[in-house]
Amino acid sequence: MKQIKTFVIAFIFIVGAAGFVNAQSKVAHINVQGLVNDMPETKAAQAELKKLEQSLRAELEGSTKEYESKAQQYRNEAQTKTDEENAKRAQEIQKIGLSIQQAEQAAGQELQKKQLSLLEPIFNRAKEAIQKVAKAQGFDYVLDVSQGSGVIVFEGKDLMADVKKELGF
Repeated sequence: MKQIKTFVIAFIFIVGAAGFVNAQSKVAHINVQGLVNDMPETKAAQAELKKLEQSLRAELEGSTKEYESKAQQYRNEAQTKTDEENAKRAQEIQKIGLSIQQAEQAAGQELQKKQLSLLEPIFNRAKEAIQKVAKAQGFDYVLDVSQGSGVIVFEGKDLMADVKKELGF
C-alpha cells in the first residue's frame, strides 16, 4: 500500500513538473532597429530621402537668398522712399518671410510623409520575417532589444542571424 501511495505521489509530481515546464514560454530577442538598418531596402530608402531632402533644401535656400537680397535692397533704399512706401515694403518682406516659414513646414511634412511611406513596408517585412522565424523555432515571445526599448537583460536566443537569413542577406 505504501508503494502505491509513493508511486501516486511521484506520478503527480512528475505530471505537475511536466505541466510547469510546458507552461513556461520560450523567449528570444532581436535588435529590430539594427535589423532594419542592415536591410538593403533601408539603404535605398535613405538614399532616396537624402536626395529629396537636398532638393527641398535647395529650393528653400534659393527663397531665403532672394528674401535676404530684397530685404537688404529695401533697407538700403529706405532713406530715399516715403514712410508709406517703406511700410508697404516692410509688409512685403514680412509676407515673404512668412511664406518661407510655411514652405519649410511643408517641406518637413513632405519629408516625414515620404519617410513613412518608404520605411513602413521595410518594418513590415522585418516583422513578418521575425514572426516566421520565431514560429518555426517555437518561440512564444520575441523581445526587441533596440536602444531604448526597455529590455535590460537578454539571455535568450538572439534571432538576428536567422531573420537575416530568412530575409536573404
